[in-house]
Amino acid sequence: MATCFLCVCIDHAYICIYNTQGILINGQFPGPEIRSLTNDNLVITVHNDLDEPFLLSWNGVHMRKNSYQDGVFGTTCPIPPGKNYTYNFQVKDQIGSYFYFPSLAVQKAVGGYGSLRIYSLPDIPVPFPEPAGEFTLLIGDWYRRDHKTLKAILDKGRKLPTVPDGVLINGQGLSYVSFLTVDRGKTYRFRISNVGLQTSLNFEILGHQLKLIEVEGTHTVQSMYTSLDIHVGQTYSVLVTMDQPPHNYSIVASTRFIHVQHTTGYNLHYSNSKFLKVVPPRRPEPDDVEWSIKQAQSIRTNLTASGPRANPQGDNHYGKMKISRTLILESSAALVNRKQRYAINGVSFVPSDTPLKLADYFKIKDVFKVGSIPDKPRRGGRMRLDTAVMGAQHNAFLEIVFQNREKIVQSYHLDGYNFWDVGISKGTWSQASRREYNLKDAVSRSTTQVYPESWTAVYVALDNVGMWNLRSQFWARQYLGQQFYLRVYSPVRSPKDEYPLPKNALLCGRASNRSHHS
Repeated sequence: MATCFLCVCIDHAYICIYNTQGILINGQFPGPEIRSLTNDNLVITVHNDLDEPFLLSWNGVHMRKNSYQDGVFGTTCPIPPGKNYTYNFQVKDQIGSYFYFPSLAVQKAVGGYGSLRIYSLPDIPVPFPEPAGEFTLLIGDWYRRDHKTLKAILDKGRKLPTVPDGVLINGQGLSYVSFLTVDRGKTYRFRISNVGLQTSLNFEILGHQLKLIEVEGTHTVQSMYTSLDIHVGQTYSVLVTMDQPPHNYSIVASTRFIHVQHTTGYNLHYSNSKFLKVVPPRRPEPDDVEWSIKQAQSIRTNLTASGPRANPQGDNHYGKMKISRTLILESSAALVNRKQRYAINGVSFVPSDTPLKLADYFKIKDVFKVGSIPDKPRRGGRMRLDTAVMGAQHNAFLEIVFQNREKIVQSYHLDGYNFWDVGISKGTWSQASRREYNLKDAVSRSTTQVYPESWTAVYVALDNVGMWNLRSQFWARQYLGQQFYLRVYSPVRSPKDEYPLPKNALLCGRASNRSHHS
């Protein structure tokens, strides 16, 4: 275990994508890649040189016993303009590919994100030979208008456009010609994250096969794919062998499930090649949901591979655990006071003036109420606004069903955890749907997709005390209410279950005048 120090500076600058103002980290877009080993302690100081508050969150990092560092407004006070804050957290018992991003408003629309790798410890075997090299590709939709304009649209109660203005790979669009240079006959690892606002993307390397090896910290069965659907907030890791004639080939990210298709690409450059090889794409039709469902159902955990520890991933027999509680979470969209809102189980989240975790710690009354969102949707009632918090007991074992009656693909994320993706199917979930569950080798991940008029079911073991954000990864929907906080509670205030409030924690709202030692 080591301690890694990083100092980052957040600033505005104009970037040459439609001459839009973007958010840079240390002068870079995307920001610097953070590389660590399992169990490393990361100490990251963020200097906010913007003219607005800022927070970084760590998509998929579990923040064991430490939700204070999660970097969303429900847990962490924003960093004021001109100030700094030092995150201090351990990547405990994790491996794999992740990313960080700005969590406030819609700042992530214009950058401020970067990748985070967690490598296995040297004595822990990985289920594939060491690749000749590694590449990180952060893909996402892009909008011409800056984040303040997009926020103003949402604050006025309007929707964002369904179709983006383009797609970016590592901050670059079609007007750029970028190269990744490889040697013929060698195998390389590609880590791909969808860091966009709301658009599912298909990823392919023309003429090459993608061997899936890891999904959000889980080593997978090493199936071969011609292309992968990567939904908002998801991360995949693949091996690609350079077994084609030495030419230049296109790396392509293209939009899915919207009526106008956008694509962008990099060039995969075989060393000593001079020509572009024109290879037809093999991706599915833009609206082919069945293809995507079948692909999602094919992704499974490699039960014999080691995870962050030496024992096999299959040692966790989630299929034999007793379910202590079932949640059925259903999204909805409606106008409230003539403004667009989104909800889960009829409750549209509104942030309080004080981070919920701080209010909980200092026992500040009237900030939130545990149980302000029901376990299941209630038919016929109007959407209501509330600071939605659901209570849950430490070490409970939950079944969560995401029911999507809408006609769009959605994706959901739970901070602080991975969950087992046990079932994905069309239609309405019922208890009989459990017969379709994969109770042997479902993939464990932190972000899952839910297809139109379909359901996705997950299992999660609540072994991490804290205040954890469960949200839509469609950022406009999240901003306008499609989220809540899961308060995983232990009656014993002990560092064995949860770390104390950090000594450097920023205090704001009704916690401003409190002492860190209260």
